[in-house]
Parts: sequence; structure tokens; C-alpha cells
Amino acid sequence: MAGTSSPEAVKKLLENMQGDLRGLSLECRKKFPPVKEAAESGIIKVKTIAARNTDILAALKENSSEVVQPFLMGCGTKEPKITQLCLAAIQRLMSHEVVSEAAAGNIINMLWQLMENSLEELKLLQTVLVLLTTNTVVHDEALSKAIVLCFRLHFTKDNITNNTAAATVRQVVTVVFERVVAEDERYKDIIDQPAAVQGNSNRRSVSTLKPCAKDAYMLFQDLCQLVNADAPYWLVGMTEMTRTFGLELLESVLNDFPRVFLQHQEFSFLLKERVCPLVIKLFSPNIKFRQGSTTSSSPAPVEKPYFPICMRLLRVVSVLIKQFYSLLVRILNTECEIFLSLLVKFLDADKPQWLRAVAVESIHRLCVQPQLLRSFCQSYDMKQHSTKVFRDIVNALGSFIQSLFLVPSTGNTSATPNQTGSNASGNTGSAQTNPGVLGMGGGATVLPAFEYRGTWIPILNVTVQGSAKATYLEMLDKVEPPTIPEGYAMSVAFHCLLDLVRGITTMIEGELGEAETIIQTTTEATSLPTQSSEQQDLQSVSDQSEKELVSRAVWEEMVNACWCGLLAALSLLLDASTDEAATENILKAELTMAALCGRLGLVTSRDAFITAICKGSLPPHYALTVLNSTTAALSSKSYSIQGQNVQMISPSSESHQQVVAVGQPLALQPQGTVMLTSKNIQCMRTLLNLAHFHGAVLGTSWQLVLATLQHLVWILGLKPSVGGALKPGRAVEGPSTVLTTAVMTDLPSISSMISKLFENSQYLDDVSLHHLINALCSLSLEAMDMAYGNNKEPSLFAVAKLLETGLVNMRRIEILWRPLTGHLLEVCQHPNSRMREWGAEALTSLIKAGLTFGHDPPLSQNQRLQLLLLNPLKELSNISHPDIRIKQLECVLQILQSQGDSLGPGWPLVLGVMGAIQSDQGESLIRTAFQCLQLVVTDFLPTMPCTCLQIVVEVAGSFGLHNQELNISLTSIGLLWNISDYFFQRGEIIEKELNKEEALLQKQAEEKGVILNRPFHPASPFDCLWLCLYAKLGELCVDPRPAVRKSAGQTLFSTIGAHGTLLQHSTWHTVIWKVLFHLLDRVRESSTTADKEKIESGGGNILIHHSRDTAEKQWAETWVLTLAGVARIFNTRRYLLQPLGDFSQAWDVLLDHIQSAALSKNNEVSLAALKSFQEILQIVSPVRDSEKPETPPAINVSVPLVVGTTTATNLGRSFMRTDSIGERIGRYNGSEPPVITDEIEDLNLWWAAWNSWYRIGSESTRPPITCDKLTFIPSQPFLTALIQIFPALYQHIKIGFSMDDLQKLGVILHGAVSVPISSDASPFILPSYTEAVLTSLQEAVLTALDVLQKAICVGSEGMQIMYPAIFDQLLAFVEFSCKPPQYGQLETKHIANAKYNQIQLFAPAEWVALNYVPFAERSLEVVVDLYQKTACHKAVVTEKVLQNIIKTLRIPLSLKYSCPSESTWKLAVSSLLKVLSIGLPVARQHASSGKFDSMWPELANTFEDFLFTKSTPPDNLSIQEFQKNESIDVEVVQLISTEILPYANFIPKEFVGQIMTMLNKGSIHSQSSSFTEAEIDIRMREEFSKVCFETLLQFSFSNKVTTPQEGYISRMALSVLLKRSQDVLHRYIEDERLSGKCPLPRQQVTEIIFVLKAVSTLIDSLKKTQPENVDSNTWAQVIALYPTLVECITCSSSEVCSALKEALVPFKDFMHPPASKVQNGES
Repeated sequence: MAGTSSPEAVKKLLENMQGDLRGLSLECRKKFPPVKEAAESGIIKVKTIAARNTDILAALKENSSEVVQPFLMGCGTKEPKITQLCLAAIQRLMSHEVVSEAAAGNIINMLWQLMENSLEELKLLQTVLVLLTTNTVVHDEALSKAIVLCFRLHFTKDNITNNTAAATVRQVVTVVFERVVAEDERYKDIIDQPAAVQGNSNRRSVSTLKPCAKDAYMLFQDLCQLVNADAPYWLVGMTEMTRTFGLELLESVLNDFPRVFLQHQEFSFLLKERVCPLVIKLFSPNIKFRQGSTTSSSPAPVEKPYFPICMRLLRVVSVLIKQFYSLLVRILNTECEIFLSLLVKFLDADKPQWLRAVAVESIHRLCVQPQLLRSFCQSYDMKQHSTKVFRDIVNALGSFIQSLFLVPSTGNTSATPNQTGSNASGNTGSAQTNPGVLGMGGGATVLPAFEYRGTWIPILNVTVQGSAKATYLEMLDKVEPPTIPEGYAMSVAFHCLLDLVRGITTMIEGELGEAETIIQTTTEATSLPTQSSEQQDLQSVSDQSEKELVSRAVWEEMVNACWCGLLAALSLLLDASTDEAATENILKAELTMAALCGRLGLVTSRDAFITAICKGSLPPHYALTVLNSTTAALSSKSYSIQGQNVQMISPSSESHQQVVAVGQPLALQPQGTVMLTSKNIQCMRTLLNLAHFHGAVLGTSWQLVLATLQHLVWILGLKPSVGGALKPGRAVEGPSTVLTTAVMTDLPSISSMISKLFENSQYLDDVSLHHLINALCSLSLEAMDMAYGNNKEPSLFAVAKLLETGLVNMRRIEILWRPLTGHLLEVCQHPNSRMREWGAEALTSLIKAGLTFGHDPPLSQNQRLQLLLLNPLKELSNISHPDIRIKQLECVLQILQSQGDSLGPGWPLVLGVMGAIQSDQGESLIRTAFQCLQLVVTDFLPTMPCTCLQIVVEVAGSFGLHNQELNISLTSIGLLWNISDYFFQRGEIIEKELNKEEALLQKQAEEKGVILNRPFHPASPFDCLWLCLYAKLGELCVDPRPAVRKSAGQTLFSTIGAHGTLLQHSTWHTVIWKVLFHLLDRVRESSTTADKEKIESGGGNILIHHSRDTAEKQWAETWVLTLAGVARIFNTRRYLLQPLGDFSQAWDVLLDHIQSAALSKNNEVSLAALKSFQEILQIVSPVRDSEKPETPPAINVSVPLVVGTTTATNLGRSFMRTDSIGERIGRYNGSEPPVITDEIEDLNLWWAAWNSWYRIGSESTRPPITCDKLTFIPSQPFLTALIQIFPALYQHIKIGFSMDDLQKLGVILHGAVSVPISSDASPFILPSYTEAVLTSLQEAVLTALDVLQKAICVGSEGMQIMYPAIFDQLLAFVEFSCKPPQYGQLETKHIANAKYNQIQLFAPAEWVALNYVPFAERSLEVVVDLYQKTACHKAVVTEKVLQNIIKTLRIPLSLKYSCPSESTWKLAVSSLLKVLSIGLPVARQHASSGKFDSMWPELANTFEDFLFTKSTPPDNLSIQEFQKNESIDVEVVQLISTEILPYANFIPKEFVGQIMTMLNKGSIHSQSSSFTEAEIDIRMREEFSKVCFETLLQFSFSNKVTTPQEGYISRMALSVLLKRSQDVLHRYIEDERLSGKCPLPRQQVTEIIFVLKAVSTLIDSLKKTQPENVDSNTWAQVIALYPTLVECITCSSSEVCSALKEALVPFKDFMHPPASKVQNGES
């Protein structure tokens, strides 16, 4: 307004008006003078107004009638030029709003006249428009006249006028309604009158309306009348009207001014009463018409649908529904329902194509308005007994789409004669309408299209997403129905579906989101990122307002109403789609629907959509049970749309998609291969997106999703890799998977999407997560079932993804741990190895991740969680498959390496895993487990709770017992040693901790009222730990493998030795009885029952030494080791053991063990037993480690040692292992310092030892009853050791040692010496035959006797009666020189026959008797020595010892050369001489007592046997040797001459007679046939004969003859001698003569020589003797020899001659003249 009311504008207006008036007056000057005058008066009028008034415009308006008058008159002239000028002037006035109502009325009347005259039609329209738009002065009748004027012009013949008028009418109608809006705006603050009654029947009663509204009301009412072909009420003067134009006007009003209708009830009333019935009426031809039904059932011909009207009606309906749905609910409910039902009907297949197209476009307009759809749902679907409008719309679209596929569109022949229905012409047709589509001949197409069972429908680019841009609804200029391009309807319907889904989901999700935020703010809800629908349900019930409940009901109803139809249509389209973009859109729709259903908790619909996507992902007809069952449930729900049955269409089999992958189906028996198309992959991606973004609402449908993914992954050949992610892998069986490069490049992204999907599970709430886990578990169970009973590659998808899910959900692992691990444990037990392997991989990865994850609170403070995490690891131990156990152990190893320091309460579980390995579980398994244990022992003992140490011991022990791998067993024993060392070093700490724990357990046990039960209970917990360790080692000491036994034994005894001091005193009792003796028992039992079969080799190529080649021999070693160990402990820890109450019982048990070992038929064991015996008797005094006093005393076997000087403090210091040890030592004897004794002072113990010794000795030396190859004979070292024990033992028992005991000893000594040795051992024990050496056994025997005799020597009188027994013993040994002892029935070869170098030729079982000669000789020497000392002892005299000695010596002496050894008889002679030199005086002394009477004959016999031995000297005896031997004989004769004969009066006569006879015999020696001639002179023992002869003679002629008998004996002897000489000589002479020149035999010559020498000797003797002592008869005999001698002179032998010379020479002394002397002699 400011523009027109400014002074300049007013001034200009006045100027223009005056100009116009002047122009008018000029034009009318000639023809129309009245007009001219009026114009001129008008100029004056204007000037006057301008001059008089300040507000010129107002004044002008007041006088406007007058001002306008000239112009109206001008128009009345009907002159074109003038009319134009006037109309322009009027318009100018109108535009400055200086026209009053009256003037306006005049103007309109004037225009009407012009119109009737058809003048200036366009100017008229312009003027009307200006008049009505500039202000509101025109209303009511004037307005109606103006409007009618425009309508009238619209129906002129002139096209331009026509169109302009139409536009003007439209604008005018708009103006009318705009005024209503403005008017309402002006009055909006004034409260209305109460509304008029709604049901007013008088249509024209509009009294309540304000002026502008009233005009609008009248106008709208008349438009309805006109369209309905009725007369108007207000627009008087209308002549004609078209329906199309009327409908367009109605539509524009309804569309542009909905508020007018909504705010004014009168208008709303019009809608209900006028518009709706009108529309319904006009629709009828379309409803009734059926395409293709030529004959109608009704008699009246059916009116055909008319495109322009039908299309406009639909537009009106669209506007009505769109703008007035709020009214629809209240007022127009039924009408709206009818409209919507009509729309649905128009989609029927029997309607013309154009009608269906426009109907689809209309529905599309509805579909883009979700709020509208929502109100439909609320108003209809949710009401009882009401049409389900919303459902019908969706279903109609669905069936419409199906019908397009099922009915080939041949076109509406009546409407579109040019359509043939062929694809090609369709294409060209569409190409004309839609330039974006390429037409190609021959049907070859690259167009985006749907194709289904041969029906090909292109997809046209019809609309922008979310807006319903219609094509045919906008064709207002077309009268004929247009040609609808093929695919158009389909494309629009397709977009309808997409927009419908998009709209609904966006709306509902938006509202859901708001509702959720309200929930979250009102209830301080859980902090989970999303809430599952189930939780929302609960919460919405509990604290949401009624409104929200209502909303939820609406949402659910909407989804329930539409999902079936949508799914059917979308599934079909998805199957038919050949265009990637279209597929993408369909999938997106399905995805959003699925997600929405999920959020609303509508399980069936959710699963149905998901199933559709899943099916799309898989090849057609793929056998997947989960999906098929879901589909079956759906397809049974066929639903009806207005009587039509719509079935779920099954997918078409032939696919027009590019195949991008070929793979194996995942089935029990894969039949051939399956193909994946790019569409399958697209669906798969959608599925992934669904799971990725909407996992929280999937619930139980995870099953479907995951099952499908599993199959796809399998077909694509993706295999799980570390951590559960999938990587492309080689297909394992069947034809390998074929993938195009496109898919190959896609695979990594698919794989990462799958992984991301599971990574996202960390954002799911707990319930959703459980759904996911359950789904994976059941998938995995299926895979397991499928993998049973065959070795095919299983599907590992589920297991891998369980792992991935677990790994990302570590922060809340507790809630899913049990189901997760429980399932994986089942997988681990599966017979298929790949399956198992992955189960174990997953489980162990999860455990490791769980332990390393930074939990809050940390695991160290959350023991329960730690144990929960470790428990599955322990559970794996129940699975026997070795591959699983390897994984388990590798996991343990890694846990130890990474978490070892912080395992804490988890240790028992971890150790339990190592300990659960059985021997039969394979070497690698045991080795890995053992590696773990080694790591524990080396690194983690200090970090674990002390209560677990016992478990470590148990586990280490159990590895020792595994028999798979010897090295492991041995190393585990080493570990036990390390463990014991650790106990020792940290003893105090461990003890404290264990005591604390013990107290706690004790308390708990008391509270529960049970007794605390643990092994070795009375001992303290720390001691129990030790005892456990000892017990374990004890078990290993009886392992079947010798090396393990040996190692364990050494370790056990070293440990007890090194660390035993830590034990409390009372615990030693347990150690001795429960550990050591128990072990000895077991070892003894095993050794005695061990197999004697030979073991060929020790496994592999190891050769076994013959000393270990049977089990028995191997056990022997163990027995040795064990016994030695126990003995050593008894020895070194005696000071601890003796104060224990039952030491003597223990001692007896130990002796019993030693005895049984010593008597075992195994040399090694028996010998070792004796060594142990020696050790416990402290014969071998051990040097004790740190317990020995600071100044160790010299240890002497025979002197008992008592250290009484060491003070307690000294002890304390020397025992300082740990603080408590000194105290413990102190506790043993209360306050006194302990006395450490190295000797056993208790006599009973010694006697027990003696009894054991005796039993061992008597058993072992007793000869066997039967003799065969297997006879056991004790070895020499054994016997030696046995005998060596005696001297020391004797020192302690000598006080009570009786004759009986000596007897027992003698038996043993004799038996021991008699034992032969095996021939294969003899080279090592026997000296060579030539050496005279004693064996150590013989030495020992003699030592034993020596000890005894020394003891007797210094002992009491009572002891001396033992001398004879000792002599007996020794003499028995002496006899061995000639008579080796017999050992039972055993045949022995004599050592002489078993010469050293022949020994190895013997059969191995042969036995060799020892060379007893040196032993016998040494015994003889001992006898002589002893006799020299004891000859005068009463017992010796009484017991006839001398006689026994002589008797014994007689044996070797009589054998002489036949003795086994020459030295024997020589020694015997010298010994005899020594003994006699001492004994004879004693014998003479006791002659009167008769104690020696029996000795003399023995002696005589001995002399006789020796001097005239029956044995011949050996051939090889040299002359020197012979002379030496002769000198020995001579010595004997000399002894007789010095020691016996001089004392003949004290000696029995018989004896002397025997001696004389013997001398006589010796004086003339018989010849020996074996002498060589050269030696004859020596071998005749001339010297001996001479001495005999001399002695004889000396004795014969001695003047000491006491009795005539003696003299007779000697005389007798002489005469015998002489007579014998005479005979020899006579025989010689005779032989000599006879032999002639032949020499005589050598021996005869020797004999004669000897006789001659004897004669000369006799003569010499006779000369030396006192003459009175010689008998004259003797002389006579001597002289009588002379002639015989002379006769010998002729002999040829020079030797005889020289001897003869010597014999003859002494006769010179007889050459006296005959004298009386001789005669006297005769007289």
C-alpha cells in the first residue's frame, strides 16, 4: 500500500486520471458527446477533490461512483478503442483501491454487458481479476456475477479466451478462499458463537458464516452442483459447465485450503454431504466396467470408464484422503473406506491398464504418507467389524504385482490398439515415453528389469524415493486414455512398496526412539547400550503412560497388517529382480521390516523377513532345514484379498543372474555342486548388515541368520583361521570351489563383515547375547551331528564364531562363560579330528584371553572368576583324545608363561591338568605336560600358595611313574629333588603358611563337627609335605623300570639324608616305619618274585650288560640300593632314632631285611646286604656331614666311642641349618646335651646282630642237597664280607661268647672255606697255580680265628678251654692241603686240573675248588705258632692237641711227593720238627699221666710214612732238589737221634722198637727202578742211609743200653744188614760172570755200590764204638764178608771198582796176626 499512497504516487494517479479523462473526451468528442461531457466534468471533479481534501485517496473512494461514471459510459459505447482506454483507466483506479462497493457493482454490470456482447474478452478477464484481487469490496451477488462472467468466457469458441478464462476462474476461486483464510486470521482472537447444529437440513442456512466464508461456501456448493450436473444456487447465469473443469476446481480448493474445511463445520458438512457422494457417483462406471467382458449381465449397456474424469476423481480422492484424514476418522469414515476400497478394486487385473496405472499412482500417493497410513490402521484395521483397509492396500499391491507376472500384459486392446504385448514393441513404446530407457531390437536387453517365469518387465525410473510423482494423474490435457509403457505399473507398485516400508519403519522407529528416551530418563535404566524388545515390553507395561501402550498397539497392528503382503510381494520381486539397484532396494526393505518387527517383538514376522533374506542368499531349492520349516509355516497362511487367494510364490528355478561362485553344499551327502549368483552375494551382504546393525532385536532368529551364513561361508570356501576370523581356504573335498575374481576380491570384505558382526556382539545386551550364543551352539551341534561317522571336513563356522564372540565379550564373560565353554567342551569330544581341534583351539584361546583380559576388579581380587575361567581347562582332562590334550597342555604352558605369577587359587586346577595325564596317552602328550611341570618347578614354586606344594609333589611323582618316556621319569625325579631343596631353603616360610592354613581348616572342621583328615595326620603340616615327598619317591623306587628305581632310590636317600634334620623328632617314626620299611618290604617282594627270563635288549639298539639282563638282576640292583640307603640312614641318624621308643623293633626289622637280602640267591644283593650289615654295625664308620662334632674323634673299631664332652652350644652351632634345628636337638633329651654315640651300646642289639650273622652264615654256607646247573653257590666276596664282619661283631659280644657260639662259628668258617668258585669267576679270584697266595676269604677266616685266639689269650681262664677247638678248626684247614673239602654233592674240578689258561674252556656251570694249599700251609703256620704259645696249657695237654697235630701232619707227610703241592710236605716236616721240639719235652713231662700214650704210635707211624713214602718222586726232579729233599729226611733222623733215642727210658718200648726197625730199614735203601744210571749214586739216598746207619749203629753200640732187649734189637738189626749185604754181593758176582761182556742193569750196579758203601760205613762205625759194646758175632759177620768182596774184583764196572776199593781199605785194620784177642772175642 505504501507504494500507492505516497504523495508522488497520488500525484501521478491524479495526473493519469486527468490524462485518461482527457483522452476519453478527445475520443468521444465527435461520436459520443455525452461521454465527452462526462469526462470533462470528471476532470473538474478530480481537481476539486484534490484541492479540497488532504486525504485524496479516501475522498476519491467516496466519490468513486462519480469518478468511474465517465469510463463506464465509455465502455457502453462498445467502441474497441474507447473500451480499451476505459478498461485500462478502471484497472488503474482499482489497483489504487479507490473504488467503492457501489462503484464496483457498477463496473461488474458494465463488464457483464461487454461479455454478452463478446467485446474485449481478454481485457474483461484482466479487469475482473484486478477488481477481485486488489481488495474485498466485491462480494455476495457482485462476486457471483463476476465469477459467472469468467465461467461464461471459458466456454467461448476462442481458444485463447478459453484458456485465459480457465486460468482466471482458477485464480478467482483461489482468491475467494484466500479471503476466508484472511478473514479467519482477523477474527481468530474473537470467540465464536456456539456452532450451529450440524445436521441442519437447509443447505443455504449459512447465517453463522462471516461474509468471505459465506461467499466461499456458496461458491464451493455450486461447484459441487455443477459437477453433479445440477443447477447452481449462487452462480446465477451459468450456461454450461464441464465435469473435468469442475473436478479440477474442486481438487484445487480441497488441496489448497484444507484449513477452511477443517475449521468451519459448514464446510466439513459440504464435504460429507456433497463432495463424497458426488465422487462415489462419478466412480460408478469404472467400478462396474470389466475389461474384456463383452456381454454384460445387466440389460442396460455399461457406461465405459472415461479417462479424464476417472483420473480427476482419483486426484480428488487423493486430496480428500491426504488433507482430511483427521476428518475422515470423525465424519467421513465410511466415505473414506469406500474410496480406499475403490482404489484397491481399480488394481484388479480385469480393469483397463490405464486405470490400474492411475490407481497405482494414487496408492503411491498414500504410501508416501506414513501418518496417513497409521490413521487408516487405527480407524479401520484396529476396529472390530471394519474392513482391514491398510492390510487390503498392502495385499492389493502384492497381488497386483503378482498379477503382472502371472498375466502376460497383452495391453488393453480397446484402449491401446497399438500395443501388441511383444517385448520389443513394449520396449519401443516405453522408449518413447521414457527417454532414459534404451530400446533394443530382438528382446536382448540390458535394461533393469524383473523377470519371472518367462515374463519380462522392465523397471522404469518413475519417481524419486519418498515422493509420489505421478505421470498419468497429471495428464489433465489428455482426453483419450494414454498408452501405458510396459513396466510402468510394476515400477510404480514397486516404489509403493518401498516407500510404504520406508515410511512406516521411519515413523515407528522414530516414535519408538522417543518412547525409549522417555523410559531411559524416567527410570534410571540399565547402562546397556540397547535394550532388547523383551525388556522394553516389561518396562513399557510397568511405567509407560496409556498413550504409549496405545501407540505400541498401533505399531504392532500396522506391522501385523502389512507384513504378509509385503513379504509376498518383496520375495517375488527379489526373486525376479535382475537389477542390482532394485535388488538392493528390495533387500533394504526386507531388512528394515525385519529390524522393525524385531524391535516390536513380533517374532513370526521378523523370522519371516529374515527367512526371505536367507533364502535369497542361498542357491534356489537349497536344502536348509531351518528355513524350510519357517517357510512351510508361512505358506500355510494363504491370505485373501477381497475374495482373491494370494499364495506365497515359490522362487522360480531358472535364474538370469550372473553366476559368481560354484561350491560344495554343506550337507551329509553333497550332491554335486551349487552355484551362487551375484544376487546371492548381495543378499548375503544384507543379511550381514541386518545382523550387524540389528543384532539386539534378532532374538531367536539368530538361528536362521547364522545357519544361512554358515552355509554361504561353506559354499564360498571360507575357513576359520586364528581368532575365529574366516579366510579363503582350499576346499578340502570334492571339486574345489570355483570363484570369479569379482567374488575373490569381495571375500576379504565379506569375511571382515562377518567378523565385525560378531565383534559388535559386545554392544548387545545380555539377553540378546545369550540368543546369539544359543544360536551358535545349536548350529554347532548340527555341524557336529553332520560330522559324526565320517571323516569329511566339518563346518567350523559356529565354533569359530563362538570364539570370536567370546573374545569380544570378555568384560562380561561371566554371563556367557558356562554355556560357551560347556558347548566347546562337547565339541572337543567329537570324533572328527578337525572339529575337535577347533573346539580345543577356541576353548584354549578363550581361556588365555580371559586370563589376560583386564577384568575389573582384577582376577587377583576375583578368585571366583579366575576359577570359573580355569575350570574348562580342567574339564578337558576328561577327554581322552590326545590332540585335545596336547592343545590343553600347550594352553597351560602359555598360561604359565604369561600368567604364572598371578595364578593364585587357580594353581590346583592347573596342576591338576598336568597330573591328569595318563601313561597310555602318548609320548608327546606326556612330554608337553612335563614341560609345564618343569616350568612350574623352576619358576613358580615361590609364587604359588604353599598348600599347592603337595599337589606339585603328587604331579611330579605321577610323571615319574609314566612308563612312556624314561627320560621324563628320570627328570621328574630330579624335579622332586629340586622341590625338596626348595622346601629346605624356604622351610620356615612354608611352615608358617601351612600352619596358618592348618589352623583355619581345623577351625572349619570343628565348626562342621567333622574330623580333619589328611595323610600322615598326626605329623605337622610341613612334615606331612616331606612325608608326601618321601612317599612319592618311595613309589618310584618300586617302578618297573630299573633306571627309575635307581634314580628314585638315590634321590630318596639323598633327600632324607640332606634334609631329614628338618623333620620333627616324632616324624622320624613315620619315616622309618611308613616310608623306609614299607619300601624295603615292597622291594624285597618284587625282587624275590622277579622274572628270571633273559631280556634281549633294552629297547632300540641298546645292549644290556650280562649283569643286568634279567628282571631279577635289575631288581637286585634296586634292592641293593634301597637296603644300603636305609642302613645309611640308620647309621647316620642313629642319635635321632635311638631315643624313639621302638628302636629295638626297628633294629630287628632291619636285621631281618639284611638277612633276607644276604640269603637271596643273588650275589650282588647278598654281598650288598653284608655291606649294609657292616655299616649299621659301624664297622665302616661313615663320616657324617654337618652333624659331626667340631673335632671328630679318631674312630677305632674295637673301642666304643662316646662323645660326652661336646656342649649343647657347640651342637647348636654345628646344626645350624635353620633356627629350629638346634631347638629340636635340644628337645630330644630335655635339658641335657644329647650324647652322640657312634657305637650301639645296648648288648641286646649286638646279640640280635650276632644271631642274624649266624643265620646268614649257616644258611649261606650249608651245601645244597641236590646239585644241578641252577644250584646257587655263594660268591667269594660275599663269604669274605660275611667272615670279615665277625671280628668287629665279636668285640661286642665276647663277654658272653660261649663254646657253643664257637662251635657255630667253626661250622660257618669251615663251610665258607669249602665253598667252591664258579669256573668263570676263578681267573679273577684264584692266583695262578704257581703262586702261593691266600684268597681274601681265607685271609678273613684266619683273621677271625686270630681275633678269637688273641681274645682267649688275654681272656679269663674259662675262655682258655676254647684253645683245643681253635686247634681243631685250624687242623681241619690244614688237611685241606691234601684233601680239599667237599661241598655237598657238588663235583668240583681240582685247581690243578683247571689250570689258569684252560679255565675258559670249561662249561660255565662247572665249579672249581680253590687252591687250598697256601691256606692250609698258612693254617699250619698258625697252628705251630699257637702251639708254641700254648703247648703247656692244661686244655691243650688234656685235649691231646699234639697228637691231633701229628695226626694231621701225617697226612701230607705220608703223601709226600703225592701232595698237591711240594711245599706242603716240606712245611709239614718243618712244622713237625718245630712242634716236636716243643711238644716232646711236654710229653716226656707228662709221661706218667698217660695223656700222651696214644701219641707215640701216631708219631712212629708218621715217621715211617714220611721217611719211607710210597709216593715216587716226580720224574723231573733235579739232582739238587733230590739232595735237598734228602737233607730233610736226614733232619728227621737227626731229630730222632737227638730228641727221642737219648730219652728212650721215658718213651714206650714199642715206639723205640718201631724207630729201630725204621732206621734199620733206612740204612740199606732199596733200589729204585726209576733212577737213571748217571744219578744212581745220588738217588740211593746214600746220605740218608748213612745217617740211619750211623744212628742205628750209634744207638746199637751205645753204652747206654738199659735193657738187654734194646741190645738185642740193635744186634738183630746188624745181623740182618750184614746178611743182606752178603746176599747182594753173591748175586752180583754171579750175574757179572754170566753176563760176559754185557754190562749189568744200572740199578743192579747201583745196588752193589750202595752195599759196598754201607759195608765201609759199618766198619767205620764199629771202629768208633767202644769195643765192649760190639758183639763178637758182629765182627765175625763183618770179616766173613771179605772173601766175597775179593771175588768182586773182577767186575768190569769202574764205579763198582772204586766203591770196592773203599770197602776193602778198612779191612787193613783186621790184618793182625792171629792172636789170642781174637780167640777171646770168640770166647
